Amino acid sequence: MNFEERKREILKLTEAHSSVSVAMLAKNLHTSAITIRRDLAVLAGNGLLYRTHGGAMKVNEAVATAGYIDKSIINAQAKDVICKKAATFIKDGDIIFMDCGSTVSRLCAYIKYRKIRVVTNSLPVVYELMNSSVQLTVTGGQVDKERRAIHGVMALEQIARYKCDKAFIGVDGISLAKGLSAKTEKEAGVTKAIASGAGEVFLLCDSGKLEKDQYFQFGSLNMINYLVTDGNADKKLLQRYTKRGIHVIV
Repeated sequence: MNFEERKREILKLTEAHSSVSVAMLAKNLHTSAITIRRDLAVLAGNGLLYRTHGGAMKVNEAVATAGYIDKSIINAQAKDVICKKAATFIKDGDIIFMDCGSTVSRLCAYIKYRKIRVVTNSLPVVYELMNSSVQLTVTGGQVDKERRAIHGVMALEQIARYKCDKAFIGVDGISLAKGLSAKTEKEAGVTKAIASGAGEVFLLCDSGKLEKDQYFQFGSLNMINYLVTDGNADKKLLQRYTKRGIHVIV
């Protein structure tokens, strides 16, 4: 069975069951789990389904389940590559912050079995890590059901009490001229608080957000130490970020 045939069967099974596992697909398509994982990565990268840990779910089901997911399926393949690379900077024993960015949440798949502590305001991160080896600390505050995150004064106060080794954050836009920007002030506030309490700050950002300014500018480039992006980024542009003192990781 070639890829196009497998693609049709995978989408048909995902549509019928809403969500499917790698094991189920491998059995039904008479192929290996490795092949299925590769196929799912391609289909997720094209926005045809949403990749979950251990399987996939249809996009409209995912969006109904969590409003933030429609952002995470955009450039999904690039985001997974970014997160896989970012995970290599995490050591056992680390205490890390993870914000509610759609790219950051995809880091979970690569840290489930690490002996680390994660502090987060992201409900999807909690869901993905609560049965893993990771020790979890969840901020208090008001639940934002659209973003599946915890925001508000209490969240900011609690985050300010923690000092972590590394912070992994996302943004809606970054530019050399105006720095970091977001589409909402509440997300920007949490991200800024997380960054200020970390020894090192890693911005996980697909190339589509480079040199894009959004509604609310909330931080200078000095806020981040590392920019982790994908191979589609313009090399000359990345050199300009490097000259500003940022460690660029592609």
